[in-house]
Amino acid sequence: MCHRGVRENAMAVFGSKSVRATVLACSIAVLAGCGEDIDDIREQGELIVLTRNAPTTYYEGREGLEGPEYELAAAFAAHIGVEPKFVILDTVAEILEAISEGHGHVAAAGLTVTEEREKSFEFGPPYKKIRQELVCHIDGPLPKTVEDLVGLRLAVIAMSSYQETLERLSLDVSGLDWEVVDDAATEELLERVAEGDLDCTIADSNIVAINQRYHPELIARFPVTEPQKLAWIVSDRGKVLVPELKPWFESVEKHGGLADIDNRYYGYIEDFDYVSTSTLHRRIEDRLPKYRPLFEKAAKNVELPWDLLAAVSYQESHWNPKAKSPTGVRGMMMLTRNTARELGVKNRLDPAESIHGGARYLKNIKERLPETITGDDRIWIGLAAYNVGLGHIWDARELAQRLGHDPDTWAGLREVLPLLSKKRYYKTLKHGYARGNEPVRFVRRVRNYQDVLNQQLDVSASSL
Repeated sequence: MCHRGVRENAMAVFGSKSVRATVLACSIAVLAGCGEDIDDIREQGELIVLTRNAPTTYYEGREGLEGPEYELAAAFAAHIGVEPKFVILDTVAEILEAISEGHGHVAAAGLTVTEEREKSFEFGPPYKKIRQELVCHIDGPLPKTVEDLVGLRLAVIAMSSYQETLERLSLDVSGLDWEVVDDAATEELLERVAEGDLDCTIADSNIVAINQRYHPELIARFPVTEPQKLAWIVSDRGKVLVPELKPWFESVEKHGGLADIDNRYYGYIEDFDYVSTSTLHRRIEDRLPKYRPLFEKAAKNVELPWDLLAAVSYQESHWNPKAKSPTGVRGMMMLTRNTARELGVKNRLDPAESIHGGARYLKNIKERLPETITGDDRIWIGLAAYNVGLGHIWDARELAQRLGHDPDTWAGLREVLPLLSKKRYYKTLKHGYARGNEPVRFVRRVRNYQDVLNQQLDVSASSL
C-alpha cells in the first residue's frame, strides 16, 4: 500500500515533481492500490532504493559510491533504463517501516528472508547465502552452546532477523535474555563487543567476516541458524518490477556477476594477513634493493621522503609489482584503474610507473589539504586521505571541530576518524559511513614500517 507520509530525513529524495505526483496519486488511489506500473517508473526515470550506510550495503569509497547493494541496484536500474535514487535510512526497523509504507520501490539492505518477514513482505530473488553467527570477544566469555549465553551481556539490533532468532531460541532455553538496541547498526554492536562493552552479539556471517579485519578481537563462536538467504524486499508499488527482477538476477548469476561482486567485497578476507616484522626485515634485504632507486627518484620528483613511499608501498603490496586485489587495485602502489588513468599510468604492473604514479597521487592529496595543516601532520593526514579518500577527511575535520579536537593535527583526526563508522555521527556528515579505523591503522603501519627502514638502513628521514 502507498502512503503519503515520508520520514523527515528522507524527504529530499522525494522532492522531484514526478515522485511527488506519484505519492499524491498513491494517496488518492490508496483504497484501490497504487496504479504505478513499470512504464510509469521508466517515465519518472528513477528507481527508488531504500538502503543503509554500511560496508556490506552502500557507502562512499575512495573514488565514489560502492557496496554490494549499491552495485546490484545501480545495475538493475540501468537494465530497466532509469537512474537509481538511494534513500539512506539508519536502521533495519526504519527500512522495513518505509518499504511497507511504499516510500520506495525496493529495499536493498542486506535483508534476510525469514518466515516472519515473509508474512508481511514480498521478497525478490535471493542473491547471497549467509548464516547468523554468535560473535564474542576472544578474551571474554566463550560460550559453546546457546545455553551458555544465559547471564551474558548480549545485544542485537531491533526488528532484525537476529531478534527473531533469539526469540525462537528462548522458547527452549530458560533464562535467555538480551538487550534490543533500536538506535545502532550491527557494525556498531560488533565494535561494542570488540571494546568489551558487550560479551556477545549476533550478526550475519558476511558482516562478521568484514569486521573481523578491523577488529581482530572478534571471534565467531558458532552459527545460530542454518544458511539463510538475502534478498530485496519489493513494495506494493514496486511489485511491477517482479517480472523483470527474476530473469535479471538469473542472468547476472549465470554470467558471473554475483560471483564478481562477492569476490570484490568478500573474496580477500580469508587470505588477508599482515606480514610480521620479521618478514619485513627479510624483504628489506631481498626485495627492497631492486626498487630503492625507483623510490628515491620518485621521492625527489615529489619532494617526499623515499622511505615514506617505500613504507606505503610495503603496506599496499609488500613490494610485489604484480600484486592484485579482488577490488581491482594493482601493482606496487595498488592503484585503482581510474586513479592510474588520471595520473597517466598506462601499466600498473610496471614498478616504475606504479611508484611514480603513487607518489604523484600522494603529493596531489597532500597539496589539497588546508594550509593550516603543517609539518608531519600534513603527511599523516595525507596518508589517511590516500587510504580513505579526501571526502571522509573533510568529514573528520568537521567532526573534530564539533567534539573539541584540533582538525589540523593527526592526533585530533585520529581520535574522530573511528567515529565515522558510528551511525549517530556519520548520518550527520556529508560523505556518510566510512571504515574510520582503517586509515588510522594504515597510518600507524606505514609509520611503523618507516621506522623499521630507518633502523635497519640508517635512513636519515625528513618529513616535508
